[in-house]
Amino acid sequence: MNEKSNLPISTAVAVYPVTNRQELRKFIDVPWIVYANDPVWVPPLRLERRWHFSKSNPFFGHGEWQAWIAYRDNKPVGRISAQIDQLHRQRYGADTGHFGLLESVNDKEVFSELMQTAEKWLVERGTKNVSGPYNFSINQECGVLVSGFDTPPMVMMPHSPKWYGQLLEEQGYYPLKDLLAYLFKADMEVPKIMRILVDKFSTRVHKRMIRRNQFKAEIEVLRSIFNDAWSDNWGFIPFTEAEFSELGSTFRFLLKDEYIQIVEVDGVPAAFMVVLPNLNEVFAKLNGNLLPLGWFQLIKKLKFDQISTGRIPLMGVRKKFQNTPLGAALACMMIEAPREIGLSRGIREIEVSWILEDNKSMRGMIEKLAGVPEYKRYRIFGKTL
Repeated sequence: MNEKSNLPISTAVAVYPVTNRQELRKFIDVPWIVYANDPVWVPPLRLERRWHFSKSNPFFGHGEWQAWIAYRDNKPVGRISAQIDQLHRQRYGADTGHFGLLESVNDKEVFSELMQTAEKWLVERGTKNVSGPYNFSINQECGVLVSGFDTPPMVMMPHSPKWYGQLLEEQGYYPLKDLLAYLFKADMEVPKIMRILVDKFSTRVHKRMIRRNQFKAEIEVLRSIFNDAWSDNWGFIPFTEAEFSELGSTFRFLLKDEYIQIVEVDGVPAAFMVVLPNLNEVFAKLNGNLLPLGWFQLIKKLKFDQISTGRIPLMGVRKKFQNTPLGAALACMMIEAPREIGLSRGIREIEVSWILEDNKSMRGMIEKLAGVPEYKRYRIFGKTL
C-alpha cells in the first residue's frame, strides 16, 4: 500500500486500511478534524486510545477488527472500523458483525465509501446482519447520538454530529434500538414512595461500599451480578473475567471506595452501582494529551473532589429480584446511593446511562417516580447485507 503522503492530489474519496502505527495515529486523530467546530465535543486521551486499539485490550480475546481512513485531497476526512465478536456470534448467530469508531465530515460520498468498505470486509467473514456503531462491543461506547447535542458527553459516552443518523439511513440502515440517558440533580428530593419502598425491606437489605482489601473478589462479585442482571436484555454480551478485571483496575486507581456500592439481601450481594466522576471535565481542557501537566490536573481534581458531575456506568439487580417489590426497592437504593455520594463529594449532577428504551420498569421509576426526563438519546442501527 502506498504511503498516504505520496498519494496524488485528487477530489475523489479513497479509503485505505490501517496497517501500521503511523496510520493508527492518523486514525486516532480523525475526530479532531470532524469536531473542529463543535464546542461540546470532548477530545479523548490519545494514550488511552492507543491502549484501546492494542493487543492488551481484552476484547481481542474474543474479537477481531480492521480499521480504515477515508482521504480526500490527500487529507483524512473520515474513519470506520469493522469487527467480528465471537461472543456475540455465539448468542445471536454466526452471521452477525459490527461497525464502529465511525467519524466523518458531512459528506455523503465519504460516508458511503466508509460504510461500503466496512460492509465488504464483514461479508467476506460471513456477515449477513450488521449493527453498530460499537467501539468495540455493547459493553463499551456505542450508539449514534440522535438528541441532546447541546451538552457535552459524560465520561465513556459517545458524541456525534447531527448528520450521522440521516446518512446511515441513506445507506440502508434502520434503527434497531435506542439507548437513553437521564440527568439527576444530586440535591433533588427523593419521592416519598421510594423511601417507603426501601424502608419496607430495611431488615433484609444492607448497603455497603466495596472492600478494597478484597478488591479482586469484590470485582468478580460485581461481574457476576451484572452478567446475571443484564442477561435477558437486548444485545447483551457477558463481560469476560479479563474485561471486568481490566475495568476494575481502572476503578481501583480512579475511585474512592464509596463510589462502588453493593446491596446485600439477607447477607448475599444482590445489586450494585458504580459512580464515576465525570473525567471529561478534565479531558476537555487537555486536547487529548496527559503530558506535561494533564496527569497532575487529573489526580488533583480527583483527590480534592473538584469534579462537579458524575455518571453511573454500571449497575444491576440480580434477575431473581427483578419485577418484584424487593427488586424495586433495590433499584430505588441504587438511585438514592449516588445522590448521597454526590452531595458528600461535590458532585451536583449525575447521569444514569444508558437505559434501554424498552426497559419500562426502570424508565418508569426514573421518569414517573423520580420525575427526571430523558436528556440524551443514542441509537443502534442495523442492516441486512
